[in-house]
Amino acid sequence: MLAIDRGHYVRPGSSAYMDAPQTIGYSATISAPHMHAYALDLLEPYLRPGHRVLDVGCGSGYLAACMAEMVGPEGKVVALDHIPELVEMTRGNVERDQPGWTANGRVECVVGDGREGYPARAPYSAIHVGAAAATIPQPLVDQLASPGRMILPVARSYGGQALMQVDKDADGTVTTHSLMGVMYVPLTDKDAQLSGAV
Repeated sequence: MLAIDRGHYVRPGSSAYMDAPQTIGYSATISAPHMHAYALDLLEPYLRPGHRVLDVGCGSGYLAACMAEMVGPEGKVVALDHIPELVEMTRGNVERDQPGWTANGRVECVVGDGREGYPARAPYSAIHVGAAAATIPQPLVDQLASPGRMILPVARSYGGQALMQVDKDADGTVTTHSLMGVMYVPLTDKDAQLSGAV
């Protein structure tokens, strides 16, 4: 996180370095720095040089850039969002902060439904989901490498959301662990998000 300047990934006039989420438009936010640090720490064993990673709900691109720093020039981060303007924001922010990373494919910016992942580049050693799913999306589990780890918020049946850790071992066995209560925007479709009905 020290290598990637958060100030390049927030709106002008935002409190870029305050430990709080910031709005980035399109009913989306950039998470608080402590949440990014927590996610990177949990995923760190799977963010090694040369690894391939998926960031679902990439928003302004900050976490994708942090992960790209960790996987190095031989690695790849797919930054996925269903809002084309946010994908363009990610591309512009990453290129301004780390020139060449989008041009050389270290960070690939893609428009798509995060609930379906991006099978064209699967499998992924690590998957981060930055919006709360109703349930753990099976396509994302399927796109996780063996071994691999996914971190995502999931709605709880009794209310609220839980940050979940999904691990797939070398034999393909999947285990899940609830880590803590969180509050994220829902993982939904583009129209619902842009209408503000999320």
